[in-house]
Amino acid sequence: MNAILQHLPSAPDLASAGAAQAALRTFWRLAEAWQLDVNEQTTLLGVGRTTLYQWKSGKVGPLDRHVLERLSYLFGIYAALQILLPLEQRADAWVREPNAAPLFGGRSALDRMMGGQVADLYVVRHYLDAQRGGKA
Repeated sequence: MNAILQHLPSAPDLASAGAAQAALRTFWRLAEAWQLDVNEQTTLLGVGRTTLYQWKSGKVGPLDRHVLERLSYLFGIYAALQILLPLEQRADAWVREPNAAPLFGGRSALDRMMGGQVADLYVVRHYLDAQRGGKA
């Protein structure tokens, strides 16, 4: 068994600058698709404007675990929407549309995510996973 494990590729180092740059490139594409302004981007990532502008200019070091957690939820939300709403424009627009589900109270998913807490991202991700038949 040990010989088998030695031949498995190692997991990527998520704390590396290269992984951070790749994750942020993905986030910039998501931000464009969802038409997020700077305030929305900083809130969703849990960072200040200075950090955001440094990252946008390419000055990226390893991301801390809090930012990685937020990115994970955001990427999961994006992916779930692509599954639930296969028309890309419809999936991208969903985050801004009023939603009658009790979780949203007539407001949009983006409004909920803009609460600024990781839990706000979690509940939207959890809701979408349940909608597509995943964990409820």
